[in-house]
Amino acid sequence: MTDTSATPGPRGLRSRLHRFDVRASPYVFVAPFFLCFAAFGLFPLVWTGWLSLHRVDLLDPDAMSWLGLDNYARLLDADRGEQFRNALGNTVTIGVLSTVPQLLMALGLAHLLNYRLRGRGFLRVAVLAPYATSIAAATLVFVQLFNPDYGLVNWFLSLVGVRPDWYADTWPAQIAISTVVTWRWTGYNALIYLAAMQSVPKDLYEAASLDGASRWQQFTRVTVPSIRPTILFTAVVSTIGATQLFGEPLLFGGGVGVSGGSAHQYQTLALYMYELGWPSRQLGRAAAVAWSMLLILLLIGAVQYLIARRNRAPQEG
Repeated sequence: MTDTSATPGPRGLRSRLHRFDVRASPYVFVAPFFLCFAAFGLFPLVWTGWLSLHRVDLLDPDAMSWLGLDNYARLLDADRGEQFRNALGNTVTIGVLSTVPQLLMALGLAHLLNYRLRGRGFLRVAVLAPYATSIAAATLVFVQLFNPDYGLVNWFLSLVGVRPDWYADTWPAQIAISTVVTWRWTGYNALIYLAAMQSVPKDLYEAASLDGASRWQQFTRVTVPSIRPTILFTAVVSTIGATQLFGEPLLFGGGVGVSGGSAHQYQTLALYMYELGWPSRQLGRAAAVAWSMLLILLLIGAVQYLIARRNRAPQEG
């Protein structure tokens, strides 16, 4: 007599394969993402951090010499870190000049698009046109508009006796670059706000209308509080984008775009990092700037988390 108890039959084998498939399939499906993240996200992040601790010449990257935290100390040094502090200040200034007007106009535009207007479908698509336009094309158009000699903006300002130099002066240059950023992203954020507004229950507006609230009061006391998480989200994302600003100031400056102007008057952190890494060939210092930008973004994310949790606490209570 043959003992078959130790030999799995076809049904037992299929059952084991099925259990293995159920357990392993989720990991197989998500494995490509984690492999790509490790190759193109985690490894560059770790390698950049390693480079930031060394002196590295772009023309001879194998001849690295250990510096420890000296590259970071150089950024904070009173004398050697002057250009870094200037780039950080420019980044904050341009970020505020572009983010605040951008989000305010996006909120107002979304409020108008939320009404039953004729052709509102076309208008909703049209507001995305600036976002769909390439950075190069948009910036080059604004370069012509802000040209100090023959630009349309200075032609209008000359009527009241004002002719700022949008390239050489600090504030005019930063305002011009902020205008490009605002023009490109206002419509995109407006559609995000519009989607959030359309999810607000109509009962709230009806109740406010019965209480005698005007449209402005409905907007400030019903709409804005209801979409506050969305406003916070767009504010954080826009701030992160402003911290990484690169294309607009680079193209705006033309031949001196990498330096952010003749006196670094609009050089951002991203431009400073690029200048160190490529024209100056100092990869170690550029990597330190990159990691400093990462720490700034993490700090912004932490502030956003604390604000969101603080706003959520009264609602849960």
